[in-house]
Amino acid sequence: MVKKIIKKILGIKPYEPEIVVGTKNETTRVNWLEKTLKKMPSGARLLDAGAGEQQFKKFCAHLNYVSQDFAQYIPTELNNGLQMEKWDYGKLDIVSDIASIPEPNASFDIVMCTEVFEHIINPMEAMAEFSRLLKNNGYLILTAPFCSLTHFAPYHFYSGFSQYFYKDVLAKNNFEIIEITPNGNYFEYLAQEVRRIGAFTPKYTNVKLTIDELKSIDKVLKILRKASDNDTISSEMLCFGYHILARKK
Repeated sequence: MVKKIIKKILGIKPYEPEIVVGTKNETTRVNWLEKTLKKMPSGARLLDAGAGEQQFKKFCAHLNYVSQDFAQYIPTELNNGLQMEKWDYGKLDIVSDIASIPEPNASFDIVMCTEVFEHIINPMEAMAEFSRLLKNNGYLILTAPFCSLTHFAPYHFYSGFSQYFYKDVLAKNNFEIIEITPNGNYFEYLAQEVRRIGAFTPKYTNVKLTIDELKSIDKVLKILRKASDNDTISSEMLCFGYHILARKK
């Protein structure tokens, strides 16, 4: 049964499709981070680079957690793209540019950087800084989108990064890749965006979708779910992003 459409901002509440596909971008990433962090040795010193609201600190109770961010994002600064309703950095241990963190060479056992690279004007500088900060055999835990919509403006500089970016840049900064795992696939990504049609159409056009048009979203999602359930390697074409575990040589 199609859910009721209730008036909200812009006259319509985003339509919520009943077919469940394209909804696991964040949960898959969070689960991977939790699993990976649990494997890190107890007592290791970890830098959460670009920590934001420090949402993954809860997975680091066995670690010596240090948070860093530039702390300049203000949700109300612009209304462009996708913005958070509110944002609270909390108490950061280090406030600095991510490419110039005031810590000695080889001062961390682990560097974690999650969904930050698209917000850095020069991510290669950040990668070099991570290499400087890590001890030999230290771990880098990194996630970033392969493709993304405008978000956190004006601090959104890249839509995403391919696996080839990581393989090239990590090697040049003395990292050995232990794991590089795609999050989702082509069909899951398309489903994520199809699900936004009900919200984005009234926001960015003068078109008023009919009930039947909204119902057709479920039909498309049903096709995408079937394709995703039978997927082989479409992630090489497109996915949400990559989850990377690397070791400093």
